[in-house]
Amino acid sequence: MTADTTTFPGESTLPGEHLTEAIISSNNLVYNFRKIQERITDNCRIMGIVKANAYGHGASHVSKTLESLGVSDFGVANIQEAIRLRAEDAVSQNAAILTFCPPLPTHLPLYLRYDITATICDHDTLYAAESVASAHNTPLRVQVNIDTGMGRLGTSPEHALSLLKAVETSPYLRLEGAYTHFAQSTRQDDFTEGQLSAFRQVCSEFEHHAAKSICKHAANSGALLFRTDACLDMVRPGIMLYGYPPDENANGLVDLKPVMELRAKVIFIKDVDAGTTISYNRQWTAPSRRRIATISAGYADGYHRSLSNHTKVFIRGTPCSQVGMVTMDQIMVDIGNKSDIRVGDDAVLFGWNGHGAADTAKAAGTISYEILCAVSSRVRRVFV
Repeated sequence: MTADTTTFPGESTLPGEHLTEAIISSNNLVYNFRKIQERITDNCRIMGIVKANAYGHGASHVSKTLESLGVSDFGVANIQEAIRLRAEDAVSQNAAILTFCPPLPTHLPLYLRYDITATICDHDTLYAAESVASAHNTPLRVQVNIDTGMGRLGTSPEHALSLLKAVETSPYLRLEGAYTHFAQSTRQDDFTEGQLSAFRQVCSEFEHHAAKSICKHAANSGALLFRTDACLDMVRPGIMLYGYPPDENANGLVDLKPVMELRAKVIFIKDVDAGTTISYNRQWTAPSRRRIATISAGYADGYHRSLSNHTKVFIRGTPCSQVGMVTMDQIMVDIGNKSDIRVGDDAVLFGWNGHGAADTAKAAGTISYEILCAVSSRVRRVFV
């Protein structure tokens, strides 16, 4: 078992027993990775998606685990996340790190310094990248993002061929691949089919022109489950790595195990009479005499305020209703008249004991991605 440790000026490392911890299961991560491998061919690579601190799980630890399993490609959101992976030696020097956000011109020297692959979406970025690479006399790794329908980033299919050709002919740019992103990958519909067809067409035209193949990738977690024809040269699983299907359409299609369990300590217990109100705005009233436990997690830890009065936590294996408004640093739960719950007990907010992040997300009116990513930096990650 290992854990993050943080040192503050004038203080030793933080105490071994934290009030709020995210337990990260390496075994469950490996299990989910193997489930993904079962769905692809042997010559299809897996890019480990570790953006947003590996969906809140700890990018450094997750990346090291994935690389030990044979992963050599990693996807992050931006240059800051990429630099952190390099600075923490989270991956080996020959591992490829792709940033999905296109670079600002002022950031381009950092891509060269840390050997990061940049996403190119237009000719302006291409020219800026070429200029910086030329000035440093060092080739820059790039991939071209083709927007086939997501409407977020990327060049249009109509302009993609000219952009790919421009990258290929530049002496200072090294084309590492091309990719697209599906807008609704868990539906087998005409729109997604059109996206895949447009991407295939552009790549085919370029490969015919260049007389060589390039790495093509389109499949995220949803496409891995619903569009096996989109599992091209590489796939980009994100949420599946961390133990959840991309949405309810995919429930039951693959057996996955949650990688994170969020736990917080019981820090106070009191008896209240019938009619006692709990927390801000008096949104919950005790229907009879009962015991209320205060738990050391709130919305500053990533426990959504929208969960107020809508979910349960598990203490000693018993589901206990969360009551009253979620506050910044604590929540309160109704433990009825149970006398075996003590201060210092763990309350499982979500994870493999009790309900998962998907259940929590449903209660909060959001998605499991957001629940996991919201777990804040003050929650200590413990890797087991």
